[in-house]
Amino acid sequence: MRLLILGTGGMANQHAANFKAIEGVSVVGGVDVVPERLAAFCTEHGIANHFTTLEDALAWGEFDAVANVTPDRIHHPTTLQAIAAGKHVFCEKPLATDAIKAMEMTEAIERSGKVGMVNFTYRNSPALQKGRQMVLAGEIGEIRHVEASHLQSWLVGRHWGDWKTESKWLWRLSKKHGSNGALGDIGIHIVDFASYGSGLDVAHVFARLKTFDKAPGHKIGEYDLDANDSFTMNVDFFGGAIGTIQATRTAAGQMDQLRLRVYGETGSIEMIYDTGKSTLRACLGEDVHTATWRDVPFDPVETNYQRFVQAVRAGRTQEPSFRRAANIQKVLDKALASDLSHTDEALA
Repeated sequence: MRLLILGTGGMANQHAANFKAIEGVSVVGGVDVVPERLAAFCTEHGIANHFTTLEDALAWGEFDAVANVTPDRIHHPTTLQAIAAGKHVFCEKPLATDAIKAMEMTEAIERSGKVGMVNFTYRNSPALQKGRQMVLAGEIGEIRHVEASHLQSWLVGRHWGDWKTESKWLWRLSKKHGSNGALGDIGIHIVDFASYGSGLDVAHVFARLKTFDKAPGHKIGEYDLDANDSFTMNVDFFGGAIGTIQATRTAAGQMDQLRLRVYGETGSIEMIYDTGKSTLRACLGEDVHTATWRDVPFDPVETNYQRFVQAVRAGRTQEPSFRRAANIQKVLDKALASDLSHTDEALA
C-alpha cells in the first residue's frame, strides 16, 4: 500500500512512524502548505515526493491512500477531494467540525466503495478493548450508570510546550482558526471512549461549556482565545442508563488521562488510559459485597493504523468508520446546542 500524508504537523510524525512500521506499506509522498515544514518532515521520514498543494499530489496520483492530518476545518474539503480521486482515506479526528459536514463525507466514502476510517487513537488501548468485551458479555449485568473523564493539563503545565507562544496549541483555543475547543478536540475522544467501552449510544445530552480568561483581552497575536477549555455533560443512553462525561485542559497533574467506569446491576468495570499506560480493574461476583476491585489482565491489540491497512487490503472498512465519527459528532453538536439553550438536547 502506497500512502500519502496530507499535513505534516506534529501528529503526522505518529502517522509516518506507525505506517512505515507495517510490512508492505510505503509512505511515498507528503503535502503541506508550509514548504519548510514539509521539507523537514519528508527528510526526517525519508519521503521522496513533496507537494505544497493536494491538487498537485492528486495530479501525480501514484498512491493508494491518504492519511489526512490537516487542521480540523480542513478535513472536510480535502477528504472530499481525495474520495473524488478514488483514494482510501484515514482521517484524523474529528472527521469534520460539525455533523452535517461529517455525514456528507460519510456518504461520499460509502458511495465510492473506498475505505474510510477515523483515528480515534484511544481505541488502541487494550484495557478499553478488553473492558468492552466484558461489558458486552454481560459480566456486570444490565448497565445503570456510566462515568467518563478526559483530563489534560497543557494549559497549566509546559510538558508539551508553551501554549502561549506556539501556534500548534494556540489554534486549538481559537474558533476562527477552526477549533471547537476542548469539546471538539478531546471531547470527541471521551464520548467515543465512553460509548464504545459501555456499548451504549447517547440518547440525550445536557451540557455546560466554559472558556477561562487566559490572556489580556482574551487574545494572543492573531488568536482570539474564545474556544471552550472545559465541559461537562449529563447524558441519557439508549437502553436506560445515565451518566456523566467531562473533559478539561486545566487538570494539573494529569497529562493525558481517560477514565471510564461502567456500573451494572451485578458489578463494575473501570478502564483507564493514562499517558500511554492502560489499566483495567473490575469489581465482580462476591467482590461486590466487600467493594473489592481487582486488576484484570489483557492482551495487546492492533492499532488503528494496522486496522486501516488490513481494511484497504481487504477492501472493506473496519471500525472506527466515518459513520461512527459522524454519529459522535452529532453528540458534540447537541452539546454545543444544549450549552446555548440551557435545555436537554435529544439525538435523533
